[in-house]
Amino acid sequence: MEEALEAVQISAHFGGVKAVDHVDLALTRGEILGLIGPNGAGKTTLVNVLTGFQETVSGRVRMCGADVLGWPPQRLARSGLARTFQNLRLFLDLTVLENVEVAGVCMGLTRRDARTRAMELLKMLRLTERLSDRASALPYGDERRLELARALATHPKFLLLDEPAAGLNEVESDALVATIKAIRDWLGCGVLVIEHDMRVIMRLCDRIQVLARGGTISIGTPSAVRADPAVIEAYLGSQREVSGAGN
Repeated sequence: MEEALEAVQISAHFGGVKAVDHVDLALTRGEILGLIGPNGAGKTTLVNVLTGFQETVSGRVRMCGADVLGWPPQRLARSGLARTFQNLRLFLDLTVLENVEVAGVCMGLTRRDARTRAMELLKMLRLTERLSDRASALPYGDERRLELARALATHPKFLLLDEPAAGLNEVESDALVATIKAIRDWLGCGVLVIEHDMRVIMRLCDRIQVLARGGTISIGTPSAVRADPAVIEAYLGSQREVSGAGN
């Protein structure tokens, strides 16, 4: 697929532990794909492989038809692959505006163009009242939005989000769902979301891929995955809990 990010038979090991074991994944532009599973299933390791932060034992990664396995993160970012991290990586001593500007400048924009893009993104993410605040002074929800704005400053073809709703309340999570959908529509990018909040996943995603013990156990629509006995047993729990996740 020319307009896709594809992982084929990816394996990544830590010592004798098979963190990811022969996993395939395909994310097309314009799609929102959820990646879920219990702790230790291999979700973040797989994203680390896709974004150049983790070496593999085997497999290949292609982006828009190019073989990108082994490319460093900076080259992948310049080619259209952006991500956020489970543990925030903001420049705490810089202002909100400067954090986003830096990402644009690193992509080759002039300072003026980087500032224009940053202002547009911060308005979209409702952070304009925080422009001059240092990142270290932000509440947690605003930190999450700032990291998302910084990833978007690279104008990605594919955006990978690692637990973007972590620590958010229900109102903030609902706003996040609307924001991610708006980003997808605005950029036409493919979005991959690792998330434990099933309320977010079921409302947000076109497809869901479920990992357990380093391998894929299910792929499909939210309704299909929610009803899959293998997923219920490995991750989602009772049928009552699963049904409630989509409400």
